[in-house]
Amino acid sequence: MFVKAGLLSLLLLVASRLLGVLRETALAATFGTSGMADVVILMLTLPDWLAGVLAGGALAYVLVPHWAKQPVAQQNVTQNRVAMRLLWVSLGMVVAMCIAPAQLGALLVPGVSPALQGAARQAVVWSALALPAAMLAGLWATRLQHERDFVGLYSANLVVNVVLIFALVLAGTLGAERSTWPILGVFLLVAVCLRLLWQGWRLRRVRHASLPPASAVPVVLPGWRIWLWAVLGAGLPLTLPFVARTLASTGGEGALATFNYAWKLVELPLVLAIQLVASLAFPAIAQAHARQAPIGGADSAPMACAVRNALVLCWTLACAAAAALLVGASAITTLLFGWGAMEPAALVQVAAWGVVGAWSLLPQALLAVALVVLATVGRMRFGVLAYALALAVLLLAGGAGRTGGAELMWALNLGFLVAALVAWAAVGASALQRWVPVRGLLAPLAALGTVAVLERWLIPMDGLALPAVGMRAFHAAVLILSAASAMFVIAFSWFSGAGLRQALRS
Repeated sequence: MFVKAGLLSLLLLVASRLLGVLRETALAATFGTSGMADVVILMLTLPDWLAGVLAGGALAYVLVPHWAKQPVAQQNVTQNRVAMRLLWVSLGMVVAMCIAPAQLGALLVPGVSPALQGAARQAVVWSALALPAAMLAGLWATRLQHERDFVGLYSANLVVNVVLIFALVLAGTLGAERSTWPILGVFLLVAVCLRLLWQGWRLRRVRHASLPPASAVPVVLPGWRIWLWAVLGAGLPLTLPFVARTLASTGGEGALATFNYAWKLVELPLVLAIQLVASLAFPAIAQAHARQAPIGGADSAPMACAVRNALVLCWTLACAAAAALLVGASAITTLLFGWGAMEPAALVQVAAWGVVGAWSLLPQALLAVALVVLATVGRMRFGVLAYALALAVLLLAGGAGRTGGAELMWALNLGFLVAALVAWAAVGASALQRWVPVRGLLAPLAALGTVAVLERWLIPMDGLALPAVGMRAFHAAVLILSAASAMFVIAFSWFSGAGLRQALRS
């Protein structure tokens, strides 16, 4: 199921994420880790974050199975009703955000200086104006997912990133002064509107489907409890890094931007490897569950095989990505963010925090598969509990004053570990004995441990994080060594047993 996934969809997803990283590169080159960078990050990310927490994943959890039971005409009626409710909710939020932009700016970017408080207010207002389009884009993306139009689904964010990259480059050309705020705000609105136009064009066939009068199409939306669990299940994972970023901002101007860049080092392999594999594993696990006896029964072998395959592959990729970051964080940081306004000291900090965050990939791999299993067997409330506990760990760290970037990364590591343990405990002890391939997980972990020990002797952190124009052959050698470390973990897992080979063949 992993190798045979749609190549075009995978390429579009990779292109979207790489453009997202390029957007961060343009932002770092233009604003560095200044207070303006903090505020720009807030403005560009707040609309999609709010839409993702309140609508994005929740819509998929609720509407995709709901639409599966409806003909096209009823799907259109359901979509229109949900769209109207989303627009009313988003308009209410726009009014609230525009009434209290100063308070929201101070809450979300607490480290901003008095001189930039006006810019923070403007950032909140521009974000508010983009929110309705972002909410509606979440709904239309869900419909594209239901229609299996992965080209439309994954290419929509390409439009946003291309426009915002152009805006950031233009702002850098104009000097990245506060006078560029209208330019960035206008381009943000243009980006979210162009995304809607693209999604609407991709949906033109279903939109033009025969639609009888509403009175002739009885449609009942799912109940509020279903929506509540869906919002919590989809929103809490997005909330964790956002809250950590906000807590980091208390360290002063630029701390939010520095933490944001460091988390991007972790987020890219997380999305492109671990979460992608878990998503691809979902259908196989669900189908195996539909054919089996109750958990632990005599006929549970197909599901046990599907879960083991997903676990081995997610865990191996997590260990490989962590190894690559441990070895090459400084050189990767230089390549991605060492341009323009970025200072060498900030690059060193980004790399150091990214190395700490790399360890979170391991519990997140376990958590991703556990959530798929819980969703399959109808125990998603335990997944919500797991993420709620992870958020509680992070908030406790912030309340205790542990708001340094490295401290927050360790808090995230601990939170994800707690969440993974809770999620797998909810799966059940008998299932754990059947589904968790201990040997298949120990092999890549041992390889990662070997890389971690050797890295401390061979790769000095200091002196590598330099502006990109100062990159030397040694940096290229470190990047090659980083890739080799990841390959070593994968090869060690491949030759240590049949688990990884079986997962790739499935």
